[in-house]
Amino acid sequence: MDNIVKGKSIEELKDICVSLRKKIIETVSKNGGHLSSNVGAVELIVAMHYVFDAKKDPFIFDVSHQSYAHKLLTDRWDSFSTLREFNGLSGYTKPSESEYDFFIAGHSSTSISLALGAAKAIKLKNEQKHRVPIALIGDGSMTAGMAYEALNELGDIKLPVIIILNDNKMSIAKPIGAISKFLSHAIAGDFFQKVKKKTEHVLKYLPDGATYMAKKFEESLKLITPGMLFEELGIDYIGPVDGHNVEDLIRAYELAKNLNKPVIIHTQTLKGKGYEIAEGYEENWHGVGPFDIDSGKSLKNSDGKKSATSVYSDALSKLAKEHENVVGVTAAMPTGTGLCRLMNEHPTRFWDVAIAEQHAVTSMSAMAKEGFKPFITIYSTFLQRAYDQVIHDACIMNLNVVFALDRAGIVGEDGETHQGVFDISYLSAIPNMTLFAPRDEKSMYRAVEYAYKHKGPCSLRYPRGSFKDCGDAEDIPFELGRAQLLKKGASNKLIIGYGNGVGKALEIAKILKKDGIDCAVLDLRFVKPIDKDMLESLSHSYDEWYVISDSAKIGGVGSIITCLKNDFSWNSVKVVSFEYEDSFIKHGNTKLVEEDLEILPEQIAKKIITRG
Repeated sequence: MDNIVKGKSIEELKDICVSLRKKIIETVSKNGGHLSSNVGAVELIVAMHYVFDAKKDPFIFDVSHQSYAHKLLTDRWDSFSTLREFNGLSGYTKPSESEYDFFIAGHSSTSISLALGAAKAIKLKNEQKHRVPIALIGDGSMTAGMAYEALNELGDIKLPVIIILNDNKMSIAKPIGAISKFLSHAIAGDFFQKVKKKTEHVLKYLPDGATYMAKKFEESLKLITPGMLFEELGIDYIGPVDGHNVEDLIRAYELAKNLNKPVIIHTQTLKGKGYEIAEGYEENWHGVGPFDIDSGKSLKNSDGKKSATSVYSDALSKLAKEHENVVGVTAAMPTGTGLCRLMNEHPTRFWDVAIAEQHAVTSMSAMAKEGFKPFITIYSTFLQRAYDQVIHDACIMNLNVVFALDRAGIVGEDGETHQGVFDISYLSAIPNMTLFAPRDEKSMYRAVEYAYKHKGPCSLRYPRGSFKDCGDAEDIPFELGRAQLLKKGASNKLIIGYGNGVGKALEIAKILKKDGIDCAVLDLRFVKPIDKDMLESLSHSYDEWYVISDSAKIGGVGSIITCLKNDFSWNSVKVVSFEYEDSFIKHGNTKLVEEDLEILPEQIAKKIITRG
């Protein structure tokens, strides 16, 4: 419980911080997880639990990449060893896991909106004397527009909300010399805040001329401190505060709590603090797999296969060298999407626009209007943030943009907020959109080549990690709306694979062959437009169709095929989808998750055999 830190001395709090860092580093080195952001926020969170009450005050962690210390301080020390494991603790805040987690988080820039909503509720319930929302947000999350939408309203209605800005990259505005440093420390103190409050009161009664001079004096202080932006929005600013000095943090938090108005506390921290190997790295140590603590070297065994992301990066690099109108964008994931290579090779044609998916889509749509060919490279789960822009700015205009969706399907330990399972469902409904998917490394090159030639908006999806093995299936170019029959069968069963599901379909066919069931296997290639002619032809030879795709069942591949079947009156055909059921998929090792969902190849094969 959070009373672990209540009433402790500063020295005792420092010792607690050391213990928390040690526990986080030891656990992440075994389980993987978000390291540098979590060890960098330890003092911020210890001070939060010292000053506020996590049971009453909404503690809201943006993205919750920095919530591990909070978990450890709230009844999860003993279970922390299960972090990110199947049926273990989530790597993010999760209310179903603990009453101390106010809200679930996995996507960025939601915390200030949540805090403002909580503040409205607290006011309506007349609980303002006893409760205040606290939002902890990183400087990276402040690059998304949603944060400023919330700040805009907060500055207008001025409800008590405390925002802790964890600045671990650079200052919002760089301090200007010794005077700024002095003023920043002064602003963080009781004296300045009391004088400011008195001044605001006196200003109401002064003549216009005197009021003007006093206001100019106050504004001149703001102009040489980093808080000008927030003050102009109507939000009090405290800082910069050393984010690793517990005593200074407690003083700033208590001051903010007593102001009874919206306050932003600007703290400055070092990512990776306390683990020297990780200190100062911007991305390398953000999300990590298991590693050796002494050397920092990864312990993950490589299977020798290239990741689908790496293959995409290679294919796009090749294309960009051949065509100067190829451009690209990602949203704060240059390494994760493989676009960092393109940014190095063609720095004037590829961009990282930070956590701004909406802006990424709309800005690239304008480039398409000007004759460029944009490759908008975003995780499947994060493109959800720009759904209106996909429709309004890309598809209505029928522009030549490519949506390359990384991390399609189950992504494992990151869980519900990150599973890339909805893109087929949410994109297939949009007019002018074309959906297709490569099945392996060779077809990825073909898919990227096709994407360049395609007229209108299109989307290709590919998995986290490497593709499943598709054997020596013939490598042919993509042709709009054309499927590829990979294997004929002697039985009445057809297994239809899409994208990474093709490799699984082939594996299922091999298992069934051992039981004397010879299935046909189809690589659908396009789900929109779908190959009606091929399916019509196959309906005469096979009347049991089994759909394999790393996607949600509702609105997924099976759903699209079933609608087509009804339209064409293929009454004899039965369509069975092994896509994901209508529930959010929990976190954990991908194989264990798939086993729990009963969709491993051997489990699916057994179900097909049972059906007869």
